[in-house]
Amino acid sequence: MSQTEIRLEKPGSFSTIENTLPDPLPGEARVRIRRIGVCGTDIHAFHGRQPFFEYPRILGHELAAEVVSLNGESDFSPGELVAIEPYLNNPASQASLAGKTNCCEDLQVLGVHCDGGMRPEINVPIHKLHRAASASVDQLALVEMLGIGRHAVNRAQAQSPDRALILGAGPIGLSVLSFLQLHTGRVAVADLDEKRLGFCRDAFGVEHTIPIRESEPLEPSLRASFDGELPTLIFDATGNRGSMRSTFSHIAHGGRIVFVGLFQGEVTFDDPNFHRREITLLSSRNATSSEFGQVIEAIETGQIDTDPWITHRLSLGEVPGSFGSMIADPTLRKAVIHLDDQA
Repeated sequence: MSQTEIRLEKPGSFSTIENTLPDPLPGEARVRIRRIGVCGTDIHAFHGRQPFFEYPRILGHELAAEVVSLNGESDFSPGELVAIEPYLNNPASQASLAGKTNCCEDLQVLGVHCDGGMRPEINVPIHKLHRAASASVDQLALVEMLGIGRHAVNRAQAQSPDRALILGAGPIGLSVLSFLQLHTGRVAVADLDEKRLGFCRDAFGVEHTIPIRESEPLEPSLRASFDGELPTLIFDATGNRGSMRSTFSHIAHGGRIVFVGLFQGEVTFDDPNFHRREITLLSSRNATSSEFGQVIEAIETGQIDTDPWITHRLSLGEVPGSFGSMIADPTLRKAVIHLDDQA
């Protein structure tokens, strides 16, 4: 089947190409892409700053789709709406056998390590489809991103007594916030951008928002937010080395730090301080299959509200000419690319 695809040829340059999609292999489904969420990974790739990335590449890993056909036994049916888990892991790998399918040593992520979903249809393993009972296609396009937050909160084992700080109120920080609030009400968010902090107050009801100023130490604001104490749990969603290093001096003794954002480089810390506080340091990458189900359930039961998320939309055909200007818009929170006009 011939189809029109949008491919990132090099940093800053998309092209429209005609390609042929092969028949699904045994165990695969053919799905029709309905929505594509635009991720920080896509933006970094467009700017030439994405690690582990090769050009040319068809982007798109936050995917809402409709089942077209199935090559193998399945309880899915053509026409069903699904979220796609874009992490193609080796089931025989050590990590996968331990249940850590999200960080398998052979992991291939659609749209990053192999071609993704910026095209009308794609073939994916049937077991990477996640059914929706009532979620809309817009909501399903947010599932992968929200899964990042769900996994980070699960990794942290957040509990109601925790005093939690989120550094960075971009989409990943907000995905953490969405699920963290289900576990503890004692949450503060810190960011450089006052508009982002305002959104946290207005849309999420966060009481303690902290503007970050290079000339002002953060600790007094943290203690003011947590009754004189330091946070027992810090999520760094900035992907900024300076911010990540600062967490070691801002965490309470016995606390946990979760690095959700990443950058290309090394993070160093003072070992005596690390041991003195007995800090637990965790990294968090992607989400597991079960967490995709947790996110969809949270959406469909109203535990989390997706209404405030999407601020920008493009059709697939508009991507080559308008992607760059869209991601440069300072009001951008979350964009979706749509391949139909239905919600």
